[in-house]
Amino acid sequence: MITIQELKVKYGDKVALTINEPILIEPNDRIGVIGSNGAGKTTLVNAILGLIPYHGTILRDVHPSEMGVHMQFNEYPSTVPIWMVMEAILNTDLKSNALVNELIDFFDFRECLKKRYGKLSGGQKQRLTLILVLSQDYKILFFDEVTSGLDFETRQRLIDLLVKWYSEKETTLCMISHYYQELSALVDKILLLDEGNVIEYGDRQDLFRKYCGRTILICDNNPVNRQLISPFPILKSAEHMIAVKCIDEQTEAEAVKVLQAANVDYIRSSDDIEIMSINAKERYYATHTQGN
Repeated sequence: MITIQELKVKYGDKVALTINEPILIEPNDRIGVIGSNGAGKTTLVNAILGLIPYHGTILRDVHPSEMGVHMQFNEYPSTVPIWMVMEAILNTDLKSNALVNELIDFFDFRECLKKRYGKLSGGQKQRLTLILVLSQDYKILFFDEVTSGLDFETRQRLIDLLVKWYSEKETTLCMISHYYQELSALVDKILLLDEGNVIEYGDRQDLFRKYCGRTILICDNNPVNRQLISPFPILKSAEHMIAVKCIDEQTEAEAVKVLQAANVDYIRSSDDIEIMSINAKERYYATHTQGN
């Protein structure tokens, strides 16, 4: 569908994104694109869409008209009701468009059709844009921070709806988000960017095993717990937690025995995108700074 063989994007003298190893986006992929601000996430999407100049090769067997994007911030006219905005953008009669009406009901949006855009809540505004994008049946869709600025409950509802909507569809999805829980619900591949570099790209489970082992055990970071798990390999993680790396069943069983004997609360995980990402970046920069 899309193959990036090499890519370099510059804004003036600043290199915003460099891709050296090929990246292949295939039909029915569910890709999570993650990275901090300035990592190159939006730059990558704009390059794929052909919206910015770049050096390198991007091969596409889909026409730009078959690619859609849901941007982080969207604005629509507030002088007319929402139903009129939708008809103008989609060039359709809402009453006769079965797909649009299915989406309106699916996202519980019908009560909003008579409102002005400025009267919608944050979640309702996001649902409006989702309806407009999803109703055009693109082959590949890019979601740029689709739930940014929403409260936890609203974010979760929107992600649950997206998961349900695409559960039996072959649309390729590329989702940019800094909410790891959302990505866990929706994607099976991870593209990790940092400061314009590709840290990793691949199957989510494969990347977890590569950087975190078979499983991890997570507990609070305090002096007592640090002493308890000191005999075991420890992964890089957020400062408030300790992540024990369990490379096999025996290591996990021994660590669990120690934690349970001390009545320590812990979480077992075999799929933690955040901890995987932290350790992937750690290894990347350790490798790429050797000899510098």
